Amino acid sequence: MVVNLYPISHYEFGPKETKVEKDSSVPAHFDRLREIFQKEGMRTSVAGVLLVQEHDYPHLLLLKKIGETFKNLPGGRLKPGENGRILNFHLFSMINYLIIGVLGYPNLLFVLLFFNLTEIEGLKRKLTSKLGPRLQNLVPNWEIGECVARWWRPNFENFMYPHCPAHIKKPKECRVLYMVHLSDREYFEVPKNLKLFAVPMFDLYDNAQAYGPVISSIPEQISRFEFRMNN
Repeated sequence: MVVNLYPISHYEFGPKETKVEKDSSVPAHFDRLREIFQKEGMRTSVAGVLLVQEHDYPHLLLLKKIGETFKNLPGGRLKPGENGRILNFHLFSMINYLIIGVLGYPNLLFVLLFFNLTEIEGLKRKLTSKLGPRLQNLVPNWEIGECVARWWRPNFENFMYPHCPAHIKKPKECRVLYMVHLSDREYFEVPKNLKLFAVPMFDLYDNAQAYGPVISSIPEQISRFEFRMNN
């Protein structure tokens, strides 16, 4: 799979209104996660892997809240209706039942597409919220590509794993990372209380202390792609 990367100088950046954070602290975040779990079950969140190139080398776009040190991928929590594992289960069952009637067996491709489509629409919404311009006609046509990884939070704590431990029957969160293919020129608007960084892959790799296990593993997870540096 070839991924086209363009110089960061091809992209324009402007400010927009401050993005109000729902959680004032890490304990507050897990308190809210606990409330969500009690009402809706496992939380599903999505994040975009947006790449640019500088000096013919891949860089990952990360957001950081002003006054904090930890950087994050653009994304966020899906609404209950955007989680393909919850929404429209009866519709999914009906359509697949019809497919079985025609083909004589369930269509695995349809199953995978069904589970991914609502996640993708949710990711587009979150990317627009975090990086999209206020003018609708300037919002990028987000091209969501391959699923890069799925991470699991077994308990109400910071630790996430690239697999769900066998003894955990009710994980608290699933975080899904998707490659986002950027066109050669875009205009982004960043909330005033956030800063956008282009971080080189060599700084991320095996650097969980600075970026956490999810982000620091991205260089390894995307090594299967071929990157084409466009100038």
